[in-house]
Amino acid sequence: MPSLTIRHVTTYRYRRPVAFGEHRMMLRPRDSHDQRVIEARLEITPEPKSLRLVQDAFGNHVGIAGFSGRSKELCFESTVRLEHSPLHAADLDLEDAARTFPVVYSADEMPDLAYCIERHQPDPGNEVGRWTQQFLPSSGLIGPFELLTRLSQGINHGFRYRRREAKGIQQPVETLRLGHGSCRDFAMLLIEAARSLGFAARFASGYLATPLDDPKEPARGSARGSTHAWAQIYLPGSGWIDSDSTSGSVGKIGLVTVAVVRDPQHAIPLHGTFVGFPSDHLGMEVQVSVTSDTTGTPESVWATPQRSTRPQICQSV
Repeated sequence: MPSLTIRHVTTYRYRRPVAFGEHRMMLRPRDSHDQRVIEARLEITPEPKSLRLVQDAFGNHVGIAGFSGRSKELCFESTVRLEHSPLHAADLDLEDAARTFPVVYSADEMPDLAYCIERHQPDPGNEVGRWTQQFLPSSGLIGPFELLTRLSQGINHGFRYRRREAKGIQQPVETLRLGHGSCRDFAMLLIEAARSLGFAARFASGYLATPLDDPKEPARGSARGSTHAWAQIYLPGSGWIDSDSTSGSVGKIGLVTVAVVRDPQHAIPLHGTFVGFPSDHLGMEVQVSVTSDTTGTPESVWATPQRSTRPQICQSV
């Protein structure tokens, strides 16, 4: 089974020694039938006085670190080795219940899916719903999988990727009006578009693991080599299907899942606080690398440093 090693380093720097509040980390990938963590190591400098590892309500792995003392630098280094063998979209086994649109969820599934079917983002004029109608054929006859593919490719072809340093998610109606957004903005637009058609949809985040020579890689734009966000859509009898509207693809090839949530605010990879003045924060640097171990000699898949001068995650309290 193919294996990957993911190294994710986040470093905060400060003008003078500051104290740190609690920090929460979502860095360890989920275990499932198509990905399994073999080894996970987390190093934090300075060493925390406490570190708890828990699972949240969605089954995601969360680390919670507490600190004492002060420092001019705070560094988190996560190294994970995992088996990764997702199916190609063409190999997905769709049952009859997932071949007809609109989808019909069973009475047993509805209590668990209801919150994922509801529209959550403000859209008083139903702009997202009206935009979504263009992907339905005039006859109305289309399979759910084909419809999701059209939606994902429609966002990929119709909007410009733009990395945003600001925290949070653009509201889908804003993404429609601006014509551009980040991967998390595109994921949220796809989620709300799918919900407008009656699908259950949720937010997923994790890592890209696409080889540098992959012909589809240019479609990912500058999202390559960073943490990533996409959508998951639930099809009856088939389960949650990954859909990456940044690349216009459906299926989990090239995606390593760390968190799945109903709302993206619950999927922040790392956040916490420091005690000091806002001007004490000099910046944050993130480096993510993925190597493939399938050939015996580790081969670089991608490794791109990211830098930010804004206190996106650590904030003064």
